[in-house]
Amino acid sequence: MRADNSTHLATAARRRHELARAKAIKTLRELDTAGAPVTFEVVARAAQVSRSWLYTQPDIRAEIERLRTLVRRPLPSAAPAAQRGSDASIARRLETALIRNRELTADNQRLREQLAHALGQLRAAGLPVLDGPEAARGHSSITIGPC
Repeated sequence: MRADNSTHLATAARRRHELARAKAIKTLRELDTAGAPVTFEVVARAAQVSRSWLYTQPDIRAEIERLRTLVRRPLPSAAPAAQRGSDASIARRLETALIRNRELTADNQRLREQLAHALGQLRAAGLPVLDGPEAARGHSSITIGPC
């Protein structure tokens, strides 16, 4: 006659259950602390448990649903505080960007005026100048040098 091993099986199942609960709760705490999104799928994957099992645990399910509905706080800056730009350096970078933007706008205007002047010279010389749809399709290969 065989020995009754059911108590050992029940004990092992209870341990597995408690281990799964501990992993799920630990994962919930870590996700909450990190400010990461909390979903059943994320918790199941991180805790190495099944999503269906998470749904059967009323307290864990309630905590996932509660954390899922919370407005998430913004994530901390990726750079450490010592490496973040000061207000003065950020203002300087903005000022530099604005100056560069003005320079590019002036260059763009200068190039437009050069183009208009070159096209005017071509027209005055009686050479064909492509305007409108033909020029937009790239049928012109006019190269404009410095004036």
